[in-house]
Parts: sequence; structure tokens; C-alpha cells
Amino acid sequence: MQVSHTPAAVSAAFDDPNLVALAGLVPVMRLAERCGLSGLVTQKVKLTGTTNGAGAAADAKVSSIVVGMAAGADSIDDLRILRHGAMRSVFTGIRAPSTLGTFLRSFTHGHALQLHAVHRRFLGQLAAHTPLLPGSGEKAFIDVDSTHKRVYGRAKQGAEYGRFKGIRTLHPLLATICTPTSRPVIATVRMRRGKAADSRGAPKFVSEALATAVEAGCTGTRILRADSQFYNAGVIAACRRAGARFSITTGMNPSIKRAIAAIPDQAWQQITYPTAVPDPETGELVSDAEVAEIPAYTAFASRTKAERVTARLIVRRVRDLAKPAVVGEQGELFPVWRHHPFFTDNPAETLQAEREHRHHAVVEQAIADSKASALAHLPSGNFHANAAWLTLWAMTYNLLRATGAQASAFHAKAATATIRTHLVHVPARIARSARRITLHLPHNWPWQHAWTHLFPTAHGPAG
Repeated sequence: MQVSHTPAAVSAAFDDPNLVALAGLVPVMRLAERCGLSGLVTQKVKLTGTTNGAGAAADAKVSSIVVGMAAGADSIDDLRILRHGAMRSVFTGIRAPSTLGTFLRSFTHGHALQLHAVHRRFLGQLAAHTPLLPGSGEKAFIDVDSTHKRVYGRAKQGAEYGRFKGIRTLHPLLATICTPTSRPVIATVRMRRGKAADSRGAPKFVSEALATAVEAGCTGTRILRADSQFYNAGVIAACRRAGARFSITTGMNPSIKRAIAAIPDQAWQQITYPTAVPDPETGELVSDAEVAEIPAYTAFASRTKAERVTARLIVRRVRDLAKPAVVGEQGELFPVWRHHPFFTDNPAETLQAEREHRHHAVVEQAIADSKASALAHLPSGNFHANAAWLTLWAMTYNLLRATGAQASAFHAKAATATIRTHLVHVPARIARSARRITLHLPHNWPWQHAWTHLFPTAHGPAG
């Protein structure tokens, strides 16, 4: 492909007041309005005690940040993307980045909890108005994980040297909800200091995530999945109080090692993966493994009787490729295995339960998405401002997932970067006639059918 004219015959000017670069924000924002985002913020978020007017019009400020993030903003300055061309003809209440920065810096821990309440209820409304979590009435998975976000500013509150030597981080904790046929959405998030342990406050966090799943329509079987950092009596007790099941990696403590050593050789079942999966310890691709089950393993045996839990211990073992099968001319006397156990009360048969537990890795999709979008930076030196920014990203992520679910079957499972490219970053020219606005979009836009399905659906009467 080549430019059709010579350099002398081409010029450019930023002078058309009737153009918008982000016409896809119109149905996105309309969907947010149908699901009551502004009303929820007005009802829940009360920034009292501010002397600079930062708490005024909180609904407009939250909407501006969410829509800016939906457009791809990953810093406060990037929110200027909403102030171009004919955007003020299409939207009202757009706030300047400086105003939005002041708003975020006015947050305290209590205000962040108010924003969490908005997030939970907004997710419930999105799930009620769109096919966001198909099959949630039968089975849903709640995945809990943490991540570290590297920061560079010395004045960042809460940034500390934690898991990664020589790297200062903040340590967000997040929980996602998915079904066997959907991509994950964000149930709840927490911002923590860089040195915070993964399991700190985990039982309360798990309880909130499980309650949020119910609000989002997950009325069938709910299974909490987590890594070994969350293998503790408090997390399992929280699951049982909420009427949910659990599937948690245990690690290799002495009790687990003894239980695995007692498994007879004939109990191991061969399992072959249709596509190779990465080994959680080495990162090597594994194509097959063996699985066995201990039907009644009692965890936390050293605790009080009320805290002990008896459930299934399912173990997957793979050959240790670091130990060669042949040394010199002598073959190996016995194979060397690495074991990956998890503790569960999932009622599914052994191989299905193992497959469903391994699918816990889906939470990494949301983490990767966050670092490729609004969490590419944590934009403020104020800890609570960054905590609010994290929650606003979670709301934006869920809004874009709902947008994709409304548009087409392809976009329901597409990454949010793809949703932005196909459905949000669509240029349009504004035409006005008889008090109506028409968006003139590019002819032959490749994803025209998905966009035209989304637009009237988002603008239709609330269901």
C-alpha cells in the first residue's frame, strides 16, 4: 500500500469541530447510563470534608474517568482525550484532567469503600442487562489472585520493596468471576502496600467476592479457585459460610508429602492435554501428566477441631525434566516426578475437577489486560487515589466486557484492546438536523455489523 498523492499534494489541519475520534463511546456510555452508573455514584459516594469542592458532581467525575479509561487513557493527563472536536456536542459533564486529579486525591479509605459498593452494584446491573455471564445460574468460578505493579516515583505512598528484589511495587489483589463459556469479569479489587502478604485479609476479601458473584446472578454452584498463598482455614471457612465450594492449590508441606507418598501406583490416571500447558513451577510446556485422588484428606489437622476440614486432595504429577532419564549408560531405576496438589470439595469427577482447577489461570487474562490499559501506570502519589483508580479500572473493564457481549459472539470473548479497536475507536462526523444528531461513520468499517447491533441495543428501553 502506498500514499495516493505526492507529498506536495497532501496537507493536514486540526480544524473540524464536527468530528469525533471515539464514536463508540456513545453506546458505551449509554449502556453505563442504562445500568445506573451515575445514580449509584450519587447514592453511594459522598466525599465529605473537602474544602476545595472536589466532592461536587461526583457522578460526572466518575463517568468522565470511566469513559476516558474505556477510550484507552492510562493516566490522568490522558483523560484529555475526551475534550476534542464535537465531543461536547455528544456528551455533557466532561471534566478537565486537573479537576479529575483533584477528585481522586480527595479519596480516603472510607471513600474507596464507597466506590467499591458502586462497583459491586454496577456489575450486578451489567449482568442483568447484558449476556455478560452466560450460564451463571448453573456454575460460576470465582478466581482470586494478586499481582505486583512496579512504580518509579519515590513519593508513591505504599510503594515498597516486596517480592521482587530491588523493585518497588504496589500490590493489588483482585477476584474475577467467569463461567465455563465466558471471559472473566472483575468481582472486587483491593490496593495494598508492596510488602503486604497475599493472604492478608483474604477471608474477608473472599467473602466479598462470593457475595458479589451472587449479585451478578451466580445463583448456581460457585467454586472459589486460588493459588497456594490462599490455602488457609480462614479462606475455606469463608467459602463454607457463603455456601460456595473451593479448589485451592496446597503447596508441598510435610502432611501433603506423606499423603502423596501413600498413593498406590495403580491409582494414577493418565491425562493428555489437547494443547500443551505451562508448568506452574518451571514454565515448561507439558503435554501429558498423571492424576490421582485422596478422597478424604483432613487439612489443618494441628488446629482446633472446628477449623479442620476434610475434603478431596487431587494431585497432578509430571515428569521432572530436569532429571535426565538416562545418566551415562545406566537407565533410571525409577522416574522422578514433580507433584502439584490442590484441595477441593468440587463434586465433579477427578479429571474434570483437575481440568477446572487448572483453568484458574484465566485470572491472568484480567491481570494482563489491566497492565496493558489503565493500570499501565498508577498515576498518583496518593495511595487512596491509586486505590480509587484501581476500582474505576475494574468498573471500566466490566463495562467493556458487557459492551462486547452486547455487540457479537466474537466480541463477547475478545480482549478489551480488541473491543476498543473495533467498537470504540471509530471516527465519526456529527450532523445536526431537527434537533437530532446523526453520527456519520466510515463506509465499509470492518466491524460495522457488530457496531450497528450494539448501538440500538444500548439505546433501547431499559429491560
